[in-house]
Amino acid sequence: MATSKVLGYLESRKNLAGGACGLLGLVLTFTGVAGPYWPVVVAGLYGAGALIAPPERPALPRFPDPSAQLDAVREDFAKLGAYLADVDVPQALRTRLTELTDLLGALLDPGWAAELLAQDPEAVHTLSRAVRQDVPEAVDTFVRTRWWTRLAPGTEPPERHLERQLALLCEEAERLAAALRDTEARRQETHTRYLEDRSQ
Repeated sequence: MATSKVLGYLESRKNLAGGACGLLGLVLTFTGVAGPYWPVVVAGLYGAGALIAPPERPALPRFPDPSAQLDAVREDFAKLGAYLADVDVPQALRTRLTELTDLLGALLDPGWAAELLAQDPEAVHTLSRAVRQDVPEAVDTFVRTRWWTRLAPGTEPPERHLERQLALLCEEAERLAAALRDTEARRQETHTRYLEDRSQ
């Protein structure tokens, strides 16, 4: 630990700036300017250089980029698919659930959509939240509530809530897909304008 601190200081800006100023002190010594007080001059210049050097800046933390985050979301989406395959839901809700997972799968599919997603951290977060939290929680809550409803009939059917939740999640995924489509459309229009301006 002490050795690494010493090595760290030797490579630091303060030591480099102090060393440069100390060399200036040696030059002054050899030219006769420093006189008999040359050790004080060299040490003083080294200290001054070390004091005026900018402080060391800690390295920025390294976070996974959106592409790496998408890879992790794809893995979790595969786990979600395995979970949903084992869940018992009515056929009407199964159809709605399949529509949602097909849309999420298309957005996560490697290709141009993923390239666009990787440029939008907020979109990656929305997709990640849907896969890791919203869909599993909606389905799991339905399964548990459905079991309790069988013990206490006459309450509001949990199917109604799940249907509404899936509809809202579908709308969110469709908005995300529409935003990506709009981004591509704007890019195409920009390129058209560029070519038109260039030809004038």
